[in-house]
Amino acid sequence: MLQVQEIREHKEIYIAALAKRGVAAEALFEDVLKADEERRSTQLQLDETLAQSNTFSKEIGKLYQSGETQKANLLKEKTTQLKETSKELTDKLTAVSDRLQQLLYTIPNIPNELVPAGTDENDNEEVFREGDIPSLDSEALPHWELAKKYDLIDFELGVKITGAGFPVYKGKGARLQRALIAYFLDKNTAAGYTEYQVPHLVNEASGFGTGQLPDKEGQMYHVGLDDLYLIPTAEVPVTNLFRGDLLAHNVLPITCTGYTPCFRREAGSYGAHVRGLNRLHQFDKVEIVRIEHPDASYAALDGMVEHVKEILRELELPYRILRLCGGDLGFTSALTYDFEVFSTAQDRWLEISSVSNFETYQANRLKLRFKDTDGQNKLVHTLNGSALALPRVLAGILENYQTPSGIKIPKVLIPYCGFDTID
Repeated sequence: MLQVQEIREHKEIYIAALAKRGVAAEALFEDVLKADEERRSTQLQLDETLAQSNTFSKEIGKLYQSGETQKANLLKEKTTQLKETSKELTDKLTAVSDRLQQLLYTIPNIPNELVPAGTDENDNEEVFREGDIPSLDSEALPHWELAKKYDLIDFELGVKITGAGFPVYKGKGARLQRALIAYFLDKNTAAGYTEYQVPHLVNEASGFGTGQLPDKEGQMYHVGLDDLYLIPTAEVPVTNLFRGDLLAHNVLPITCTGYTPCFRREAGSYGAHVRGLNRLHQFDKVEIVRIEHPDASYAALDGMVEHVKEILRELELPYRILRLCGGDLGFTSALTYDFEVFSTAQDRWLEISSVSNFETYQANRLKLRFKDTDGQNKLVHTLNGSALALPRVLAGILENYQTPSGIKIPKVLIPYCGFDTID
């Protein structure tokens, strides 16, 4: 979340920047600043009351020792009143601090100056495109029909076990899925990312730390009895590994990768474009996360983009990169690049990765800081990206690599799969 001091110092700049998102922030900022003034005033009153109470307590002891019992008793009565006042002020401080915190939670991150203005995905900017879109014959099939033809994925069996959006991978389909996970992890660790295996359930503090709560509460599966949430992405548990830490500047950057299943309710999703693997409630994803010095975070973002490019080049899939506009930018992100692979059989682009810089937004929620060379404690910058999300990568491979005699396997995956064709 944003820091109150930053809002106070850069209010007009932030109002203009948030307008890119379609957020009218002026009234909200006024509420934040008023709540902060009330919090500071209450804190000052409380500090003065506690100081006076402490002074009286010391005087009472001296008066009793000197035999001035009447004066001591009068001060004791005043001390009792001060204790009641301090309790009232403490309760008020808690309430106003909570109100301030809730207001701050409703404000999205400030977009980077590179973020274009816009209202939705139609206003995103294409900044890069690579790869040849294959020409398929008239008999080419979308991936859900290929999955059925070659017995790779059983969507109906998933419905039987759980419900729609929970596919069952079978045979070579399961093997290809496992191959992609291993390949992605190998690419990431070879690039210097440390691999982590993390819990798939997180507590509320973790959800608030990375910004899924309260923004995406309705999209997360909640285990009510234990008050835990199924993770929508490995970003949540991996970034929260460092929640509350004060890091030495020389340990930065910290680079992490991890594979997890991801769970998303996807409430309100419907239509032809959610068929097959296009949109699921449970899917696999390999994530990369970076904890960076603020001076290095945008160079790190560029490096993450190049890393994902290299993976897609090795998979030989046609893809493009979009810079998200303000209206399509994630709540916690300052700048995001989306990668999309072209699905030839569906004749449409499918999002397969988002690479984002959150600057200090998550770090402030996480209380994740580092001690800089000047001795000051400062907030780090956090970044994350999909490297990669599996369902649409798998869909792209099945559709773009299909031939009349079967589905070819990308060369880079053959050692992981143990076969070169699905037939």
